[in-house]
Amino acid sequence: MTTDKTERRRGNSPRVLVVDDEEDIRELLDLTLARMGLSADCAGTVAEARRFLEKEQYSLCLTDMRLPDGEGLEIVRLIGSLYGQTPVAVITAFGSADNAVAALKAGAFDYLAKPVALDQLRSLIKSAINIPQSGATGDMPQDGTADGAGQLIGSSPAISAVREMIGKLARSQAPVYISGESGSGKELAARLIHHQSSRRDAPFVPVNCGAIPESLMESEFFGYRKGAFTGADNDRDGFFQAANGGTLFLDEVADLPLPMQVKLLRAIQEKKVRKVGSATEEAVDVRIVSATHRKLKECVEAGTFRQDLYYRLNVIELKMPALRERQEDVPQLVDALLSRICPDSRPALTDKAMQALCGYAYPGNVRELENILERATALCFDCQIGLDDLQLAAAAENQEGNGLTGETLDDHLNRIERQAILEALAKTGFNRTAAARLLGITFRSLRYRIERLGIEENT
Repeated sequence: MTTDKTERRRGNSPRVLVVDDEEDIRELLDLTLARMGLSADCAGTVAEARRFLEKEQYSLCLTDMRLPDGEGLEIVRLIGSLYGQTPVAVITAFGSADNAVAALKAGAFDYLAKPVALDQLRSLIKSAINIPQSGATGDMPQDGTADGAGQLIGSSPAISAVREMIGKLARSQAPVYISGESGSGKELAARLIHHQSSRRDAPFVPVNCGAIPESLMESEFFGYRKGAFTGADNDRDGFFQAANGGTLFLDEVADLPLPMQVKLLRAIQEKKVRKVGSATEEAVDVRIVSATHRKLKECVEAGTFRQDLYYRLNVIELKMPALRERQEDVPQLVDALLSRICPDSRPALTDKAMQALCGYAYPGNVRELENILERATALCFDCQIGLDDLQLAAAAENQEGNGLTGETLDDHLNRIERQAILEALAKTGFNRTAAARLLGITFRSLRYRIERLGIEENT
């Protein structure tokens, strides 16, 4: 060990443990870390790595998957159980996707494929060293999203477990699949994971996979070069480039067509994308968080979603509870939502109105509660929301009778919603603004519902 190296290790710079049985790899990693101002200890075996871990505290561990006396997964699990503040990144053989997934499931922060690309290595190191310590706030800037105002509102066991899980997921780079019903706050959870992670200062790019025409998907995701097709007058970045260094949130990922799923799988595995019309690939540093209200495993079984992509996206699953599973949170949600809907003159609820809200099943979850409150604030008088202002009785009756129709709950609710919108449009001469006002929802919400339900206004 040189004198310079010794002095470096005695300083206060973050320390990194490098575990690899190939001397040239150890030297490459050590040199790269040194140029970044970091100290490194190098081990060639699992046993040697254990001895280092017993003596020193590390800001990061880089370990090969195959070692002479064991596997890198042993080190991942050891650090996870005894040294939880130290992120671990694994180095896998080229094309060993299964090993990378296994490491991420075991708790690895991220992975690199051999031969190690120095730009990806530096990006990984910067992300790992910049991880927020435990106890970081779980809130985001007030940006008006979903569950209140950028926060997970409530103190129920279900939402407390989600909040704790988000904190753990924020300390990893592993792909996350968020499951849950429509309106349960999947995008909010994705934003919180990003906000609490080392990527918080980089972009969070949400993409609704169901809203992009299939013919435009490749260019929208990966970008294109000037002249790649008619109308491509300039080079343009795609979603992956826009999210570089940050998080790409793929909402309604089950809606991706199979050809696009193949391209997405390669981009995730290789961490590279090729713009339409380009002959070369470019590296991208993006964390993937995906979500859908559909059961993705059933889509795999039905042949509409690739199994290999499913396993790449569903490394860690976060389940968002339905509002009916955490109804004790309703009063807090009502308070937060009303403060946002009516910041200047927030109405009060009668006892009967609050009791009704606490007993309602919410097939549309938090999003439905927000719509109910928006409608009620428009209908109420003297800044007081009564039971009649909520208009819950008809919805409750429809839910109780649903079991006799042979329809699924989603089909039944869609039919009722479609009928209500058509009636409102007919009454207002198909004036969308007036129809939205009559329904007690925003114009934007009405437009979304019309598109989702496939309503033709000349029906």
